[in-house]
Amino acid sequence: MARKKKGEAIHGWICFDKPLEMTSTSAVGKIRWLFQAQKAGHAGTLDPLATGILPIALGEATKTVPYLMEADKTYSFTVTFGKTTDSYDAEGRVTAESDARPTKDAIEATLPQFIGVIEQVPPAFSAIKVDGKRAYDLARQGVEVELKAREIEVFDLTLDAFDTETASFTLHCGKGTYVRSIARDICLELGVCGHVTTLRREAVGAFETKDSITLEKLEELVHRNAHLEALLGVETALDDIPGLPVTQDEAARLKQGRDLALLPRQIELLNAALKARLDDGYAEFPDTVQAVFNGQVLALCELRGGTLHPSRLLNL
Repeated sequence: MARKKKGEAIHGWICFDKPLEMTSTSAVGKIRWLFQAQKAGHAGTLDPLATGILPIALGEATKTVPYLMEADKTYSFTVTFGKTTDSYDAEGRVTAESDARPTKDAIEATLPQFIGVIEQVPPAFSAIKVDGKRAYDLARQGVEVELKAREIEVFDLTLDAFDTETASFTLHCGKGTYVRSIARDICLELGVCGHVTTLRREAVGAFETKDSITLEKLEELVHRNAHLEALLGVETALDDIPGLPVTQDEAARLKQGRDLALLPRQIELLNAALKARLDDGYAEFPDTVQAVFNGQVLALCELRGGTLHPSRLLNL
């Protein structure tokens, strides 16, 4: 006999507004405890010194985490000039100081070179693994870590405010972008010292600040037994994945793990939607389609020729 899972079968997403100094792992644990959920996970680590959007998946929503990991992200951040740290943020050890300060014109003239597909070297204080160990663990042990440059995409980078000592920016970027590295490279280009002093993630895919909830608000809802009001649908993480409505018989077939033959018109519509998604820059999961039954995601499928092959079933 299978052992009964501990906790409640709760499925959906929390658009969590992570507070300062809380780790992403702690945030997941806290949300799981508040909901007494059987299973929880997050889509994209947020540094303890960063605040903002940390999407947390509960139950069957954890099966959609990989799709959200590919989503665009938006950050607001502030760079304070005068000191460089080894972590490129306020947590690190000061490695250089300078009285040099940039001008607003110089900053604005520099930003265009950081927009588009560019090469970026991640910070040593990052979660990237080096010989099986996290780079930040090695860096804290005093081990010199050399990380290779990787290709990232920046869609937009704007200067929002400047007062000689600090500059605030908004960054819209693709996956794998490190804000601290953007700040480091801006300062290097300007010939000044500087580090990130505030960092907030404003959006991850369809998860935006307007839909977010703070820990205090969530605790209040739990106290009133109204915490399910904070849940967003499992499909929230799949906003860029084309959907196909299926009948009850088709749904039963997919749930059995069997392929579903499509009509020519369905194939034509799905191919057009997948092409549009690719043209919008979403290269991952190029053949993935949502099978939707009664308004809920039933399965994530791969379009192969004229058939749908169920690759991930959602038990909602």
